[in-house]
Amino acid sequence: MTIKTEHHYQELIDIFDSCFKDDFNTRLIKGDDEPIYLPADAEIPYHRVVFAHGYYASGMHEISHWLIAGKARRELVDFGYWYCPDGRDAETQSKFEDVEVKPQAQEWLLCVAANFPFNVSCDNLSGDVDPDRIAFQRRVHAQVMIYLQEGIPARTAKLIEALRDYYKTPPLAAEQFPWPEDLN
Repeated sequence: MTIKTEHHYQELIDIFDSCFKDDFNTRLIKGDDEPIYLPADAEIPYHRVVFAHGYYASGMHEISHWLIAGKARRELVDFGYWYCPDGRDAETQSKFEDVEVKPQAQEWLLCVAANFPFNVSCDNLSGDVDPDRIAFQRRVHAQVMIYLQEGIPARTAKLIEALRDYYKTPPLAAEQFPWPEDLN
């Protein structure tokens, strides 16, 4: 079995669209600026998961937020989620990390399925607190283990299978998700 190791954003667009364009009227779109989710409107008749600058990693991250969002949230710009940009204080950073655990756990699952490197994102480069990346990754790791033991949500599982099929990767298993201290 040959495992594909190069990744291009168009592959991700094609795989996502093949899974969700028809059943969920949702497309993955390469953006030129900040990522955003835009529900269908009078001008564009389909929902758009817009990722930043054609970065494959940004596409994976934005998809993970779409996968977490329920039907009602998928009718709202950016799913109606609270977001505080880079530059957060300790309390705000803690709240940010709380809402990022599940999306980043799903992102990690997708990355392994695509044989693409995963890095947790604490996303606070200019804040007045240094996030504890290892502690946050432990929380994300714990959520990955829960998904593997209790079941991966249906939309995520569908995309994982499509990614595995395209990139020729093995079924997901706990040993593919190293404990944070084992990461380089």
